[in-house]
Amino acid sequence: MKAAAEQAMPFGAASVPRSLGDGTFTTTLRPEWSVGGHPHAGFLVALLARAAVAVVAEHAEMASDPISVSVEFLRATSVGPALLRTDVRKAGGQTTVVGVRLEQRGRCCVEGTVMISRLPGLRSVWSELPVMPAEPPSNAITLSGAQAGDAARLTENCEVRLDASTALFLTGRRPPVVRNTKAPRLRLRLWVRPKSGATDLYFALLVGDISPPVPSNLGHSGYAPPVQLTALVRARPSPGWLRVHVDSRSVNRPWFDSDATVIDATGQLVCQVRQLAVTPGR
Repeated sequence: MKAAAEQAMPFGAASVPRSLGDGTFTTTLRPEWSVGGHPHAGFLVALLARAAVAVVAEHAEMASDPISVSVEFLRATSVGPALLRTDVRKAGGQTTVVGVRLEQRGRCCVEGTVMISRLPGLRSVWSELPVMPAEPPSNAITLSGAQAGDAARLTENCEVRLDASTALFLTGRRPPVVRNTKAPRLRLRLWVRPKSGATDLYFALLVGDISPPVPSNLGHSGYAPPVQLTALVRARPSPGWLRVHVDSRSVNRPWFDSDATVIDATGQLVCQVRQLAVTPGR
């Protein structure tokens, strides 16, 4: 019985809140979708998006695809029960806008705005995307256990492969200091897919924040909580590996930025995620 109770819940089930019928939802933030002892930020982004779409889905004439999610992380969240409150700020037309607040112990911890419309049914007429193999190469590093650090729980439920040429922190190397546009950028490249369940657009939102913090390559290891995150959903992903290319433009104290580009197995742009986070300690 104990083993059954501790069995990991797939992302699709864990990220679906339960409606109370009045625009509020309840959920239990699960430990297997946590980082550093706190619910994973990308998981919370997906959870807020699902709550917003669930409210809009009550009106059949409205679109039901989250196309952007902007989130402020106000206080640390904890594993356990949470309440989500929604507020439809604009309904109908080209877009619907829903505000979502996640509360624990009577305090707002995460606040977001979700814009809902219809994702395009056809591939983009133009795109300029990072070049990555559709599947991880044979020398890709499997992120698991001690290598995953604070993200170890996530790797129990997701397959994560790191590009060995960019994961310098695993070998003790560091990139050269960037002083001009010709110098190498601070970046990480990885491939992700769920161990169970579908690779849908909500999982892509999680994947946009699943990379180890880019300052790891500068020797800054540890938990890097985000303070603001904006995700743009561009298409529904095809089954298979999701490719993730992460760049940073600046690392200082106390903040660093990162931009993640998520591409599906067919080479289609699925999601873009930009965030501002706390630079981890050395």
